[in-house]
Amino acid sequence: MSEIVENSSALLEEQLCERFELALPDAVNSNEHLVWRGRYLTADIAVHIGSVAYLVRFEKGRVIECRKGLPLLWSTSLAIKGTVKAWAAFWEDPPKPGWHDIFAMTKSREMSLEGNLYPFMCNLQYMKDVLSLPRTNKSQGKPSPVVLNKAEPIVGRYMTIRIMSDDCRIYYEEAGQGIPLVCLHTAGSDSRQFRHILNDEEILKNFRVFAFDYPWHGKSYPPAGFHTYQYQFTLERYIETIRGFCSALLLDRPVVMGCSIGGRVVLPLATSYRKEFRAFVGIESAQDTVRWIDDLSFMYRPDVNGGDYCGGHESGLISPTSPEQYRQETLWGYRQGGPGVLIGDLYMYREPMELELGSIDTAATPLYMLNAEYDYSCTPEDSKRTADKIPGAKLTIMKDVGHFPMSENPVKFREYILPVLKEIHESEAARPGKTKQGANA
Repeated sequence: MSEIVENSSALLEEQLCERFELALPDAVNSNEHLVWRGRYLTADIAVHIGSVAYLVRFEKGRVIECRKGLPLLWSTSLAIKGTVKAWAAFWEDPPKPGWHDIFAMTKSREMSLEGNLYPFMCNLQYMKDVLSLPRTNKSQGKPSPVVLNKAEPIVGRYMTIRIMSDDCRIYYEEAGQGIPLVCLHTAGSDSRQFRHILNDEEILKNFRVFAFDYPWHGKSYPPAGFHTYQYQFTLERYIETIRGFCSALLLDRPVVMGCSIGGRVVLPLATSYRKEFRAFVGIESAQDTVRWIDDLSFMYRPDVNGGDYCGGHESGLISPTSPEQYRQETLWGYRQGGPGVLIGDLYMYREPMELELGSIDTAATPLYMLNAEYDYSCTPEDSKRTADKIPGAKLTIMKDVGHFPMSENPVKFREYILPVLKEIHESEAARPGKTKQGANA
């Protein structure tokens, strides 16, 4: 039996090597845009597919050699090593959750990056795209049809609010009527992630939707004097930012819906400030997550393009089944982020939170948790571990989406969020003494 398994594994290894050789170098060198994106990469890299090693030589974004077997006494700057299982799963179309990105597989120890990481990290998205070339990439979803020459209902405004000791000029957008719904974007990005929610006619009938850019993000400025210190987003500042925004607009017990750091912050809001809010929706929400990368320095250093790196860093958190248009829109927000903002936000994301989750009163203020199966930063297991400690918390695992469901695949996300918002609206309308008009106030 073991001999059959060994023969099967050897055959699979051989097949994977053939796929790799067919994909490189022609598929790289014939793609002018891909070559242009890697134009500053000149390096010799070893790629290990199970027991087989390849020497891949890059020169100004072109693959000038893809050689099976490493030459004697030949030095390579980096080795990318993966098991046969890892490469086979990575090149499936579509790959399964946890096997769809290099970083996801390093977290599970099925792949490793060894040596000088600098050339890889400086060209992160380029390298990810090159290594995924043996995948056919035919399974991506289609974006919604474009409606031309129709004004969107979204209105944008500025407002200066006091956050702790700072006066912060905040940009926010709103649309709709009814129950106030405040949307919190992810680390390092901005409120554009919620543009599909702000354009959804069915949601806008019953909800007055708000999405704002945190200070340092999008169209919101940092406070005066920001250039004199290192930006680090703390949990205390985050909570006061949300409460300050809601208070300044005189919002009556809004629903808070946040993703990633926004999904994480709903937990302390639910434990300590429940009476100020009507319901909580945590997207990619967990008290604790298992780290998948320790060194974040490449996000903010003078010899690395921070925007390109941050986009490449986040790209693997998107489901490979999401429409390419929305995938690129989501990453564009990261490529535009201010210097040092993403790493500053992740300070809060990684900050330990000591919370009495069992004290959350979901009967008085419901808590909904939505987690994506392709998210390897906040995994479904992370969210389930948290939800199990909160009596009455409602957890849903979303299929075919990643860490940014509202922006990367809005059509799919709509299937999950509409029932949640409908339940919140119907619950408010059914409250004793609540008129229909009052439910929408």
